[in-house]
Amino acid sequence: MVIKDIDIFCVGETIVDLIGIEAKDSIKNTNKFERHLGGSPTNVALNCSKLKLKVALASSVGEDNLGNYIHEELIKNQIDISCVKLIDNMATSIILVSKTTETPDFIPYRNADYYIYESQIKEHTILRSKIFHTTCFALSRDPAQTTILKYAELAYKNGSKTSIDLNFSSKIWTNRDDALKVIMKYCKYNPLIKISLDDMHRIFGSTMSENEMFAFFHNQNVDLICLTKGKEGVVISERNKKTYAFPSIKIPNIKDATGAGDAFWSGFLYGFIHEFTIEKSVQTGLLISALKLQGKNINNY
Repeated sequence: MVIKDIDIFCVGETIVDLIGIEAKDSIKNTNKFERHLGGSPTNVALNCSKLKLKVALASSVGEDNLGNYIHEELIKNQIDISCVKLIDNMATSIILVSKTTETPDFIPYRNADYYIYESQIKEHTILRSKIFHTTCFALSRDPAQTTILKYAELAYKNGSKTSIDLNFSSKIWTNRDDALKVIMKYCKYNPLIKISLDDMHRIFGSTMSENEMFAFFHNQNVDLICLTKGKEGVVISERNKKTYAFPSIKIPNIKDATGAGDAFWSGFLYGFIHEFTIEKSVQTGLLISALKLQGKNINNY
């Protein structure tokens, strides 16, 4: 039996976020940007490493100076990058992001991020991992989509817990029905689902209720769904059990909401790995998210 000595294996987009320096409501009104290592699964990997978890990452970046920057940052943060590929003659993906206290505006310039091949992922890394985590963004294009679905199945069949952030955007998916079909395939592996209220409306439309959304995923073989609602807190739905609502932590001065959802899910997964109760896992996630919203170092947790 393989010892599961990797806490979380994140698979998906590694990009460079160019985030506005001043708080603006849109990219149109943003004049200056600052470079950050980004991509939702990469953010989760970085956060979890800062929380002293053992983390591995599978992703692809261009063999360019931005890719070299990413490589150095991942190594600096003690992330296992044996499944990270630098692709020759391809550019590292970039996303422009507005700085805001609400949902950020963004423009993606995608290239290398979705060229995640089956051959670059080591099966032994899958077998050693307690959690296999990915995103809706990462599943939007092949070859990454095929690769992720294949290895999610392997992880599930070998006792790892799957996880997904349903960070759906029409800027990433050209067809919402196609996205739902792929999401339903991933749901076969009973993932922990994190979905924001904005994502829920983007995927299902504004007429679907929270309870209808929970029922939809429970009917797809999902035991636990976590709905994040910003200032309104978090709602957890467990299959065949009642839902639980948790208030957000009140923050008088939010500096930037970018990455707050990733910070929350990092804290929740930290709790799951340490076998916390659902309530304590959510509270841990809320605390990590609050630190992020205030611009404080997660290392201080």
